[in-house]
Parts: sequence; C-alpha cells; structure tokens
Amino acid sequence: MKVWISLLVIYSSFFIWYTDFGGKLTDDEIQYYGNKFESNALKDGRVLEPRTMELLQKFMEEDSGKQFLMVNVIDMSENPTFPDGTVSKESADNLMNEYMKHMYGEILKRASHPVFIGSAVNGSMDLVGIENAEFWETAALFRYKSRRAFLEIVTHPDMNSKHKYKIAALEKTIAFPVETQLYLGDPRLLLGFIFLILGLLLRPITRR
Repeated sequence: MKVWISLLVIYSSFFIWYTDFGGKLTDDEIQYYGNKFESNALKDGRVLEPRTMELLQKFMEEDSGKQFLMVNVIDMSENPTFPDGTVSKESADNLMNEYMKHMYGEILKRASHPVFIGSAVNGSMDLVGIENAEFWETAALFRYKSRRAFLEIVTHPDMNSKHKYKIAALEKTIAFPVETQLYLGDPRLLLGFIFLILGLLLRPITRR
C-alpha cells in the first residue's frame, strides 16, 4: 500500500504541475497580453502588421484552456542578417542557439518542452498551393502547457533582446499551433503506465 501511495503522490504532483487548471483566458488577460505584445514590439523598434495582431487576438479569444503543440518547419539563412540590416558574423546555427538558450529556460519552467526536433532528409514531397517551400532543413514540435503559458513566454521582457537572433538565423519558417485529437506521447499518459507497471512489479516484493 505504501508503494501505491508514494507513486500516487509523485504522479499527482507531476500532473498538477504539468496541467494548466486556469481555464480559458479572461477578457482582462486578453487585453493585458495584447497590450504587452504591442509595447514590447515598440521597444524593440518593430511595427506589428495588422494581420499579426488579428491572428494573436483570434488565438487568445478562441482559447480552450487546453495544451497545444506548435508545429515548426525551418530553413536556416546562409547569410544571417538582423532586422536592422546588419549582417551577422555568426552562423545561423549559433544565432539560433543564442535564442534557444533563452527559450528553453522559459518554456521548461512552465511545463512546456520540445516533443521532437529532426533534420529533413529530402525536399518537400507533397506541395500544393504554396511557393518557395520546396526546401526545409528542420522540423520541430513544441508542447505548450496552455495559451496562457505561451503568452507569458513570448511577452517576457527578455524576448525583445533575444528574438532578433531568431529572425537573423532564418531564411524562412512556418509555425502554427494545433490542439491534439490523438497524442499518445503525452507524458501524463506515459508516466501513468510506467507507474502502474512499477507498482505491479513491486507489489510482490513489498508483501514479503
């Protein structure tokens, strides 16, 4: 019994940390994050396109309160250039690593993380209705605890000084969020199965 109680306590602690119980974004939160996103861009000398703000507003207003995955396909630049036109002396990989140093710290402490990162082994094998998308270098899938957690990350004050490294490193990219209908890799599911098996294996030993 002690084994099952211990496993239950550990699993419950992880489940509570990994799951966002805050529900959908409130109207006040939507206004707060929208204003913060705009003010951060202005501080960084960027002017946001109306379409960007429209998509952000839609993303916030249609919040379900659930986790989501961000799908990323990436093509790195051969001549990294910062938004102000300055050509970087660093490689695109080094610039992206500088950006990700910040991102990994911010996402991990909010129970968000990469699901997979992989290199392309061929060009686009199915391409319809999109130009200049024949070649990609990398694909990555990131899990975010909630839209609230994502907004906390992208509106973090340090993002202003780090985002330019990502922009300079990229030749082109596509990133869009998806809510899962089937996600067998969810750590809550995997950990539950592992603890169940562990409890059953330890049960005969603890009875001796």
